[in-house]
Amino acid sequence: MPTEPHASLLIDIGNTHTHTGWHDGNDWILFNEFSTEELLENDFNQLSHPRNLDTPFIWAGFCSVVPKASKRARAFLRKQSLKHGYTELTHQNPVGIGIDYPQPETIGPDRIANAMAAAHYFGSPSVVVDFGTAVTFDVVNEKKQYVGGIIAPGVSVMTDYLHEKTALLPKIKIENPGAVIGKNTQQAMQIGAVHGYRGLVRELIDELSNSLKVKSLPVIATGGYAELIAGNLQSITAIRPNLTLEGLRLLQHIRPD
Repeated sequence: MPTEPHASLLIDIGNTHTHTGWHDGNDWILFNEFSTEELLENDFNQLSHPRNLDTPFIWAGFCSVVPKASKRARAFLRKQSLKHGYTELTHQNPVGIGIDYPQPETIGPDRIANAMAAAHYFGSPSVVVDFGTAVTFDVVNEKKQYVGGIIAPGVSVMTDYLHEKTALLPKIKIENPGAVIGKNTQQAMQIGAVHGYRGLVRELIDELSNSLKVKSLPVIATGGYAELIAGNLQSITAIRPNLTLEGLRLLQHIRPD
């Protein structure tokens, strides 16, 4: 007798956006993005019933960097009475990697999910560059241990700060400026953001390669501005927009039955 189709729901709750993915055991079948602020103001139930998907979910995995949202997510998932329950990623339950870090409880769980996915799909050592609210670099060493990383201001945080703290600089749309010499203020800011962050990524990857003493280092880019900033960089091995969700899916190996 054939089994009814079912799926797993993966939830990545970030400071600005919450990303969800549905996986049927063979492939991803749907991705969604929500405003984390709106989820907190309204209802987490909108995560469970996408309009264009009838497949029920029987297990969920999630991570969150927003404590208030973490509490709401746990309550929401408990109410679902899922056949296989849910798993929250923390520093205590990574899959496929160890953690060598002085205060592991301070590591954002999304960074752990990224490291898990990098080690699983690209091996070790490897580095993940996540272009989110902050630009983070996360390092997995040759022993498949998460050993730390780098945090820099995010691209939009930087440009918004310039707008807020100066009288004449406008709020800009971050996109490819198409030049390296700005012909107006907006274009000049775009060049600083796009080309400036490309330089930051190149330099830090070089420094990480030297620190890890490797000539070839897999570097995986993810996050909202990954394609724009890292798309043409030779030092980037792959761009995986949903890398955090891919890491969360590995939690199925430790799901409660």
